[in-house]
Amino acid sequence: MTKTASHAHSVDPDEVAKFSRLAAEWWDPNGKFRPLHRFNPVRLGFIRDTAIAHWKRDARALKPFAGLTLLDVGCGGGLLSEPLARIGFDVLGADAAEENVRAAAEHAAPSRLKLHYRTVTAEKLGEEDARFDLVIAMEVAEHVADVGQFVQACAKLVVPGGLLIIATINRTLKSLALAKIGAEYVLRWLPVGTHDWDRFITPDELRGHLETASLEVLDVQGVRFDPLRWDWQLARATDVNYMMVAQRP
Repeated sequence: MTKTASHAHSVDPDEVAKFSRLAAEWWDPNGKFRPLHRFNPVRLGFIRDTAIAHWKRDARALKPFAGLTLLDVGCGGGLLSEPLARIGFDVLGADAAEENVRAAAEHAAPSRLKLHYRTVTAEKLGEEDARFDLVIAMEVAEHVADVGQFVQACAKLVVPGGLLIIATINRTLKSLALAKIGAEYVLRWLPVGTHDWDRFITPDELRGHLETASLEVLDVQGVRFDPLRWDWQLARATDVNYMMVAQRP
């Protein structure tokens, strides 16, 4: 039976169960999460460059973010948590599904990084008065039951002067064609039913949620897939995938 965290106010149990069933495949680069493995370098590069600029850290350092705390909300198997811990962040990976947390912890066990995992929701961490320098929620917002409440919960966890980075998918006809129909039915990159187009979030909607949560939006960055290079790249267009950076004043 799939176990989920308590206090899961914005969590959709069906979505948690969906990803729990795939927990054993998180670290297989040719498995069900192959698209995330391909997506990881551009996500990590953006997070790293944004944090370097914000905290004025030395980009040449092996661990430029030593002394900074990071929360990875909806961490899954830890595909982002581990590499971010390797560059110095003290990382907490949080996920509502116990199966994901177990898979992430088992993979990270030999590394001895400043990295911990918990089966816990953003809401529960807020009740515990937890706070972090950087909170990331990458490809999670389109799977929650209440986006506004989810953003509010994540925003509450950011210290003054800290950052929240959210990556998600825009709700456009192009995203329907590429991120839903193309990725699931044509290319078979993702299991059918991974995404619900109606849950995709426009940048204006996400900006509104962030501003309601008293955060200041600093940057919006588009991401696109280059079929010639078979790779992901940063782009101006935000009509499919995009990342938004906000700061707590």
